[in-house]
Amino acid sequence: MNGLYRPRHGRVIAGVCAGIARRFGMSPWTVRLLALLSCLLPGPQFVVYIVLWIMLPSE
Repeated sequence: MNGLYRPRHGRVIAGVCAGIARRFGMSPWTVRLLALLSCLLPGPQFVVYIVLWIMLPSE
């Protein structure tokens, strides 16, 4: 699979960060750290995460 999806293995909460990391060839922990750091900035990060959780298909 080349698309963006939530993997069944390697999830921490919903697999959104793991799916993004797998799609772009990055480490899941790097994406998780970037997502955590982005929460320090103002913006709708939590809403985007929940929307991705709902919209991304599971593997």
